Amino acid sequence: MQNYVTRGSLQVAEVLENFISNEALPQTQVDSELFWQGFSSLLKDLVPINQSLLQKRDSLQHQLDKYYLSHPQYELSSYKTFLQDIGYLVPAPVPFKISTTNVDAEIATMAGPQLVVPINNARYAINAANARWGSLYDAAYGTDVISEDNGAQKGKQYNPVRGQLVIEFGRQWLDKIAPLQQSTHADVVKYSIENSALVCTLENNQTAHLATPEQLIGFKGDLADPSGILLKHNGLHVELQFDRSHPVGKSDSSGLKDILVESALTTIMDCEDSVAAVDADDKTLVYRNWLGLMKGTLETYVTKGGKQFTRTLNADRSYTNIDGSTLALNGRSLMFVRNVGHLMDTDAILLDGKPVPEGIVDGVLTSLIAKHDLLGNGRFKNSQHGSIYIVKPKMHGPEEVTFSDTLFERIEQLLGLAPNTVKMGIMDEERRTSVNLSACIEAAKTRVVFINTGFLDRTGDEIHTSMQAGAFALKAQLKKEPWITAYEKDNVTHGLNAGFSGKAQIGKGMWPIPDHMAEMMQAKQVHPLSGANTAWVPSPTAATLHALHYHQIDVFAKQSELSLTHTTSVDDILRIPLMKPAVNVSPQEIQNDLDNNVQGILGYVVRWVNQGIGCSKVPDINNVGLMEDRATLRISSQHIANWLEHKLVNEEQVKESLQRMASLVDQQNSSDSEYINMCPDLDNSIAYSAAKALIFEGTKQPNGYTEPLLHEMRRRMKAQLNSTN
Repeated sequence: MQNYVTRGSLQVAEVLENFISNEALPQTQVDSELFWQGFSSLLKDLVPINQSLLQKRDSLQHQLDKYYLSHPQYELSSYKTFLQDIGYLVPAPVPFKISTTNVDAEIATMAGPQLVVPINNARYAINAANARWGSLYDAAYGTDVISEDNGAQKGKQYNPVRGQLVIEFGRQWLDKIAPLQQSTHADVVKYSIENSALVCTLENNQTAHLATPEQLIGFKGDLADPSGILLKHNGLHVELQFDRSHPVGKSDSSGLKDILVESALTTIMDCEDSVAAVDADDKTLVYRNWLGLMKGTLETYVTKGGKQFTRTLNADRSYTNIDGSTLALNGRSLMFVRNVGHLMDTDAILLDGKPVPEGIVDGVLTSLIAKHDLLGNGRFKNSQHGSIYIVKPKMHGPEEVTFSDTLFERIEQLLGLAPNTVKMGIMDEERRTSVNLSACIEAAKTRVVFINTGFLDRTGDEIHTSMQAGAFALKAQLKKEPWITAYEKDNVTHGLNAGFSGKAQIGKGMWPIPDHMAEMMQAKQVHPLSGANTAWVPSPTAATLHALHYHQIDVFAKQSELSLTHTTSVDDILRIPLMKPAVNVSPQEIQNDLDNNVQGILGYVVRWVNQGIGCSKVPDINNVGLMEDRATLRISSQHIANWLEHKLVNEEQVKESLQRMASLVDQQNSSDSEYINMCPDLDNSIAYSAAKALIFEGTKQPNGYTEPLLHEMRRRMKAQLNSTN
């Protein structure tokens, strides 16, 4: 049983109240009694609105289900009229521009990768924040961007053959990032600085200079023999590091030991899809880690190579400007925090004896904690412009964005913050947001700093919204249908039309295969080419490599070009990606898609429910590791639920696949000493029961979300584990 502390009309879980009163509130200039009074008042006012918005979701879904059932064949024009009549599709606002101010450069005027990490994992959070800078040599050496053919295997010991290929790889990129006049970096044997210019001495004793001299920003060490040279290209910094005694540097003609690349400009510290936080203990850990990040005190113990050490946040980087002055660059990513959406309640706080919306609690407490950064209470600064950055997921249309805007305004009043201090990131991952994106942006035009797209959640909502319209196409085919192209394009268009360029981020989704970096380097350049000035990557290594795309492509120049040519296409977004009658899909293709979905659900759920792991690299049916979070479950479970609804598969077929895939998933996790098998006693496996429920109760889950069932099953599992300890 949870112990509660009474605070006015609120009952607060003792573990959370202790954290707020003793760790979060001190030094924030917020009076404790006034905080609890104001928090209570805020909840009393906003909880009914939150409930009303959720009821509207249900009402609209009910009307959509009825429409599809009574209109098995329909014209797009009549469908649009119906959506307008029920308030699903709202009129576009008159042209406008966002007026957000005090936005940090990493968001507004720079373009580069973005990490998303579960905030309850301190090691991941610190690594992500520190991924602002990454070793290009390490990223190339440790991944498949360098082939292992012809004696270039990675191995456990340093391989000089591979090392030489990495050096050549780095030189090739330097020729793209910082080209020389009439020469190449491969021919340089010494770098120095003379008369505020970079001098590159070549093998033939001649010299070469940068094609663009202004790229030289600063240095470390001596002008004649610097230990570091700082360059800048497309707004991103690159540091050439020299050490002729280093194992790499001594094998390099110029003594270059590494190329340090400014990589993850921003990181989303996630309280939502990648986190399994189901009770007051879990939520307190989430908030405590966020406080540690804001105050610069978060640390974790790491064992690597048989040695244990403490990992902390990196300090800022220091250089000497060409004019002799000191230059400091941020050593860490600018941190957003992603709160949960409007759906779930939490019993960590009770109002009149009832759980309250978790999203409201997240908003209040993460903002309270971030105030420490604004007041300079930490070792470092996160925002140089005095802003708090909150990503708000899973909002359905402009009314829900307006509600979040109201929530943020009330939080500012509660905490004594200036209006629009709390900035909003809008995740374009629900269909009702996509088709009304301009109106959503307009609803938060004074504080919005971010929009993005995401295939998995967006497709999960697409399926649930149109569950009764018919059977959806094969999973791979869904990515080839017109709606997804229009969705990705419209997101950029609406952002540019609203004046995002130079003021806010337009983002794109995750590369899910962390071990396939060569493939990522080929595929992910499409994101900056689309006009997006950030995109998600699965690791610090991926961030370093993806940063090279932003050197290749001047995103802001691309945005200027696109803003003249892009038009919106809501009609294509509304074209439901159903299986086409003329397409002959074989029973084997159906079975393969079913098995793939089932294996993915089980592989993720078993870790979420049994171990409380909200995000990890999960092997797929072909043993390829994929970064998975709850969005994976949403699309996969809704896809199967849709096929069950339209009889492409039957219950026995799904159960047979579940049993077969459970055995496979157990085998795939056999090396994990903490893993709890589902087989052979499937009937008593809580994780297996969760997977079944996600599928067979999929049509009944609110908007196809997985959280209600996952939270219930994880709490049940925690109770079982506690009873046996």
